[in-house]
Amino acid sequence: MIKDGNATGAKGGGAARPRHPEKAHKPDNPVRRKPDWIRVRAPSSPRFAATRRIVREGGLATVCEEAACPNLGQCWARRHATFMILGEVCTRACAFCNVATGKPGGYVDAGEPARVAEAVAKMGLRHAVITSVDRDDLADGGAGHFAAVIRAIRAASPDTTIEVLTPDFRNKDGALETVIEAGPDVFNHNLETAPSLYPAIRPGARYDHSLKLLKRAKALDPEIFTKSGIMVGLGETRAEISQVMRDMRAHGVEFITIGQYLQPTPKHASVERFWTPEEFEDFAREAYELGFLVVASSPLTRSSHNADADFEKLRAARERRRGGG
Repeated sequence: MIKDGNATGAKGGGAARPRHPEKAHKPDNPVRRKPDWIRVRAPSSPRFAATRRIVREGGLATVCEEAACPNLGQCWARRHATFMILGEVCTRACAFCNVATGKPGGYVDAGEPARVAEAVAKMGLRHAVITSVDRDDLADGGAGHFAAVIRAIRAASPDTTIEVLTPDFRNKDGALETVIEAGPDVFNHNLETAPSLYPAIRPGARYDHSLKLLKRAKALDPEIFTKSGIMVGLGETRAEISQVMRDMRAHGVEFITIGQYLQPTPKHASVERFWTPEEFEDFAREAYELGFLVVASSPLTRSSHNADADFEKLRAARERRRGGG
């Protein structure tokens, strides 16, 4: 399988097909040179290799690879990977995302929950992060599969905390309830960008719906931690970033991640601006002033980067706010 954003071969062989068929005939967008503060090392450690082996042996997908995350080497060297369930083909076509797009045709791998749980146990994860492609082709949007993965991890690794990063489940009655009833510790759903950019950047989603989903998750389980994230550099203004933060807090979000958008291929949306490390520090100051329990804000911040350590920060911050120390 080729994961360079251009093509992906059919499993078991066969001709390559476009990874993003909806973008294939679009004109190329210029890819800007990254500034000096965005540099990552190539993965090479033995622990990285061990993580990769566990993922491969389990026949599993990770968003680390599929979305071309710049932190892959660092995270896998720490034996932390974010598992991407429900296949490798997304039914949406967001302008920023490197995950392959197409029509999964309703297929769900019933053996995947057990394999994810086995990998979590082998890696000794104290905090597991589970995400997925969008599956608009499924009646429940894949919610039942999320629940099955959560239950499998609980059975195999009772002490592991679980974070889910879900799609928006638009028009899927009962989907959110199914996921929350399975008992994840953190419910994450990313807003991704400012509402003014949704038509161009996230055309299959609705900003208000995503906010309401986060609020409903908290209402269904007041003890669950709610989390959301945005990318910057797609053309949003500083005022819009502030407004997204305020909207998150108004809907009960406790943990925000803010990272720089990096263009995967010339067919994806262009980087309009590289925000500086100092500006990311300013975002963090504002977010804490607004009342977020935990803020992760840096050019290379991604939704599940350092998620295990951040979960401990979340628990400690909640206890402090409740007067427990």
